[in-house]
Amino acid sequence: MTDAHLNQVLTEQECWTRLAQTEFGRLAYHLADEVHIAPVNYAVHEDSIYFRTAEGSKLLGVAMHEDVAFEIDHVADGEEVAWSVVARGKARILEGDAARQADHLRLRPWVDNQKFNVVAITVEEVTGREYHLARPWRHIVPRDEA
Repeated sequence: MTDAHLNQVLTEQECWTRLAQTEFGRLAYHLADEVHIAPVNYAVHEDSIYFRTAEGSKLLGVAMHEDVAFEIDHVADGEEVAWSVVARGKARILEGDAARQADHLRLRPWVDNQKFNVVAITVEEVTGREYHLARPWRHIVPRDEA
């Protein structure tokens, strides 16, 4: 198998399709001269990614530094293919009508706590790759079974 079959670059449209079909990702943001990463459930609308958050480090981070990255990935047991999509852009906290419009998105907290703040990431760049996994350890026979 050639390297081209092992690592395929996804088109921008393929990246957006995967972002739209998934609900769980990770937000990378700056806070106090450190990079943090946090899981969030999200929704996609047009060229933006939306999520809700409570008061805390994510909200403070995006209020202080608008530059963020967002990542989703997929690999399942038994599958020989994995993929990853990374979006980079500017985050902003929505208020008023803009925040209320997010109620029309598939955007509800997965956990039972109050998340009233809506954040939108305007995506400036989206990239993705699909990987065909070798997983050689799955083909090695343990010594006791040999």
